[in-house]
Amino acid sequence: MGVRAAVVICVTSFLLGSLFTHWIADSLTLWKSPTNDQNLWTAATYYSIIANGPVQLQYTVAAVVLLGATTILWSLRDGRAGNLMFDGGSILLFCTTIWMYSYTVLPTIFTLFKDLPPHPKTDAVPQDLQSAIFDLASTNLICSVALTGVLGLQAGRFWAESADNDDDEIEALKATPAPSRAKTPQTE
Repeated sequence: MGVRAAVVICVTSFLLGSLFTHWIADSLTLWKSPTNDQNLWTAATYYSIIANGPVQLQYTVAAVVLLGATTILWSLRDGRAGNLMFDGGSILLFCTTIWMYSYTVLPTIFTLFKDLPPHPKTDAVPQDLQSAIFDLASTNLICSVALTGVLGLQAGRFWAESADNDDDEIEALKATPAPSRAKTPQTE
């Protein structure tokens, strides 16, 4: 369990860190009210940098995702109830994140932000870019919460297994007979 859990936690933490870098753009759109065009252009420029980034980074992230999914699925092989409950929930959240990112975030970034038109920061942001920026920020937040849930479920699994081990040790101590003492003859 130790290596598998370490891999799942490291992969999930890496992916959370990757999502947290989007805070540069997302904080300007989700958490600042009212949102102005300068903030939207900053977010659009950030997503444009991601869309035009090196392909090797995309392959690295894909390999890390594959490693995480394989490790979580691998733990279901033994069929224990704890694995089915905690890892089943982790798989659901992990796959939800992968699905949302693959079918919402990546297509949006690579279709709308690959060739960002030149613009001054004071220009109005086109409506299609504006709605895409808000959608990306919302999806990044949902993916972050889902991956945090994976970490929470893995921590819960560790706690449940350590509590089971403690109970087993207590039961073993109760089942062991106390050492007998030799009776000494009593003198009258």
